[in-house]
Amino acid sequence: QVQLEESGGDLVQAGGSLKLSCAASGRTFSTYGMGWFRQAPGKEREFVATINRIGITYYADSVKGRFTISRDNAKNTVSLQMNSLKPEDTAVYSCAATAYHCSGYGCYTQKGTYDYWGQGTQVTVSS
Repeated sequence: QVQLEESGGDLVQAGGSLKLSCAASGRTFSTYGMGWFRQAPGKEREFVATINRIGITYYADSVKGRFTISRDNAKNTVSLQMNSLKPEDTAVYSCAATAYHCSGYGCYTQKGTYDYWGQGTQVTVSS
């Protein structure tokens, strides 16, 4: 069982930066693939970024070059550094964990791959 708690969401102006953090419980955090997803009002939850257990990362095209996902296995945390924020980045951001070891990055982009989810943190980008 893994419990996840996000923090760091805020209101920021376009062009600004935010860093989201996700704290995980459990002694086996290092064995989980981790992901960030977001959901804007009236839209489906969408993939943002993922980092697997050995640190390989993959990003949605919409955030590539602006967002950076990282993990600290000693602290049981995964972070999402978000730069050059745009109004269209406004959403509730959630972290997720999966015990499944995907053979390729594709399955880490799918919501159904993840076993555990946090409650989410609100990010609002004003224009």
